[in-house]
Amino acid sequence: MISLATLGACRSTDLSRRDAMGLTDSLGEAEVRAHSAYVMDFATGRTLLAEDADALRYPASLTKMMTLYLLFEAIEQRRLSLDTPLVVSQNAASKPPSKLGLAPGSTIAARDAAQALAVKSANDIATVIAENLGETEAAFALAMTRKAQALGMRRTRFVNASGLPDPRQVSTARDMTILGQALRGRFPQYAPLFAAREFAYAGRTHRATNKLLGTVPGVDGLKTGFIRDAGFNLVATAERGGRRILVTVIGGRTGAERNAEVTALVDRFLGPAPLAPMPADLVAAGLE
Repeated sequence: MISLATLGACRSTDLSRRDAMGLTDSLGEAEVRAHSAYVMDFATGRTLLAEDADALRYPASLTKMMTLYLLFEAIEQRRLSLDTPLVVSQNAASKPPSKLGLAPGSTIAARDAAQALAVKSANDIATVIAENLGETEAAFALAMTRKAQALGMRRTRFVNASGLPDPRQVSTARDMTILGQALRGRFPQYAPLFAAREFAYAGRTHRATNKLLGTVPGVDGLKTGFIRDAGFNLVATAERGGRRILVTVIGGRTGAERNAEVTALVDRFLGPAPLAPMPADLVAAGLE
C-alpha cells in the first residue's frame, strides 16, 4: 500500500487537518438541486459564461476527477505504475452502484481502475484508489481538499473519493471547471480515457455515462455526475476549429435537459457543428 506521506500530503494529524480544512470549514451546505453553469476557454482560462458559478453545489461523481488527478500524479511521480495491483477492501466492495462489483481481497490494475472511474464512474473503485493511495478514504479526501486549494478551488471540500451523498462535500461550477482544466492540461496523455464510449473488464462491457460522446461533434470528455440532491451534472470538454472549451452544468433536472444545455453552450461558444460530408454515392448521383 502506498502511504499518504508519499502522496505528497502532510501527515494526517490534527494540525494538518486544520490546515487543509480551515478555509472550507465555514462553507456550509449546498442548495439542493440548484442550477449553475460555467464556460471556460481551455487555453487561457478566461471566463466565457458564469451563472451562479460560485454558489455551493453537490459535485456528485464530478468528484472522481480529483480522485483521478491524484492517481495520475502518483503515477507521474513513479510511486506506482499503471500495472500496480490495487487491493479491494470490504469497505470498497460495499459501496452502492454504480460499481464494478469486485470481491473483497481481489485486485484491479491501476490502469483498469482509471478506466472504471472515467467511463463507468464506479464508486467501489474510487474507494479502492483512495484506500490504496491514502490508507483510508478519509485521509485521501483530506489530500483531495488540499490539492483543490492548491489548484485555486477555493469553495470545494471533499470528504469521500466517489461523490456519494454527504452534505459536507461541496463545490461550485467554477471550481469543477478549474479541476477539469487542470486534469486535462496536466495529464493530456489520459485524454483517451475520457473520450472512450465503453470499457471492457472481466468479460463485461460497460457503457460510458457521458452520452454526448460520439453524438455531439467535438465533445471528447470529461465527467458526469448524479445524486438526488445534486441533480444531473457534467463537466464537458469540446474542441472545434482548433479552439477548446470546458462547459460545466450542475443541477440539471434530467440527464436529457443537462445534455441539451451543454450542447447548446458548446454550439454557442464554438459555433455550429460542421455538417457531415455527403455520402459518396449521393455525390456521384449529383445530389450534393
